[in-house]
Amino acid sequence: MPDQENAAVDNGLLRFLTCGSVDDGKSTLIGRLLYDTKAILADALNAIERTSKRRGLTAIDLSLLTDGLQAEREQGITIDVAYRYFSTGTRKYIIADAPGHEQYTRNMVTAASNADLALILIDARKGLLSQTRRHAFLSRLMRIPHLVVTINKMDLVAYSQDVFEAIMRETLEFAARIGVEEIRFLPISALNGDMLVERGTHMDWYKGPTLLEILENAEVSATEHAAPFRFPVQYVCRPRDATRPELHDYRGFMGRIESGRVAVGDAVTLLPSGKESKIRDIRVLENSLPSAAAGQSVTLLIDDEIDISRGDMIVKTSELPKVARQIDAMLCWFSETPLDPRRKYLIHHTTRDARAILSGIDARIDIDTMRHEYAETLRMNDIAQVGFKLAQPLFVDAYADNRATGAFIVIDESTNNTVGAGMIV
Repeated sequence: MPDQENAAVDNGLLRFLTCGSVDDGKSTLIGRLLYDTKAILADALNAIERTSKRRGLTAIDLSLLTDGLQAEREQGITIDVAYRYFSTGTRKYIIADAPGHEQYTRNMVTAASNADLALILIDARKGLLSQTRRHAFLSRLMRIPHLVVTINKMDLVAYSQDVFEAIMRETLEFAARIGVEEIRFLPISALNGDMLVERGTHMDWYKGPTLLEILENAEVSATEHAAPFRFPVQYVCRPRDATRPELHDYRGFMGRIESGRVAVGDAVTLLPSGKESKIRDIRVLENSLPSAAAGQSVTLLIDDEIDISRGDMIVKTSELPKVARQIDAMLCWFSETPLDPRRKYLIHHTTRDARAILSGIDARIDIDTMRHEYAETLRMNDIAQVGFKLAQPLFVDAYADNRATGAFIVIDESTNNTVGAGMIV
């Protein structure tokens, strides 16, 4: 048997995003993290060294590791979500670098949808800004389990403990107003690497863990595994092969298990018909499995001949979702064209589409004051409590209970553009 003490430790995959106001140092933080963990390939390092020299810089500009678009490099800002992958000896990571500009809030929502942890950066010289509040509120709204506020550029305020603690108090006050229950604070200098991988020598007054220690030990609860079984049907497989007559009666339902677990023999209900059956087989390619869980793409076979098509959902009979023709949600509006209460929109939920019309805007939320305000329409980056009436039923859970079946996007049918994203309450 292998030596237990020498066996490799695997803390699983952690998805996290960096967010905050523009020029708070998000891209530099990620670049420094990749650099100090030796996760940069030699050719990538050589490329950013050459670019840094062309800019007349004396040191490597580590932000170039994530600011991959040419337009971003020319402007010195991040305008899209940049994803990076790296691993240490104990954990694999997917990093999303969300843009700081307010007009790109929609990109931040996209990055937050699957994140396990959010790093909210604050410039130590500026303190808590409006866009930082917006990102903190969205992180809470998107139910990201762990929030870590990293107060960056401590080198520009002489590594002052007083500055750190003043920003921490202000942020805690705002966090309490938006209902954040778990939040950690960390003073860093992304440029110099203090408190990222190594502690550095400038902040002996800070006794907590470094950023990498926080990331390495962050618990990722498998909530999608514990949630009720949800299987949106993507495709109905009816193979036609004259040489294999055993396939003539084959009818498999293909898709991704969004949450929960399923096993052969489980009693299931097919929505929207409400008919019941049992799982006869679970297949991945040519292999049969006794069970499967959230995240797996599988083909399900059931005992009975029931008409099922794309957009239907298979659930356990004992764990039924809500079949809704009206939904109430928190909506983030993405489009430069304001929301038109008289228009019909398309709501895309799991693999199902439903035409919808706004039933009302309950309140628009002012991110700075957290006041709920009256509104007749929504403009780009507005966040509001709204209701939609649906032409076809959707099979939904509250977003707080299930991210996959509690979320939807709003599509403008005339342009096919995604104009909003919602979380069902």
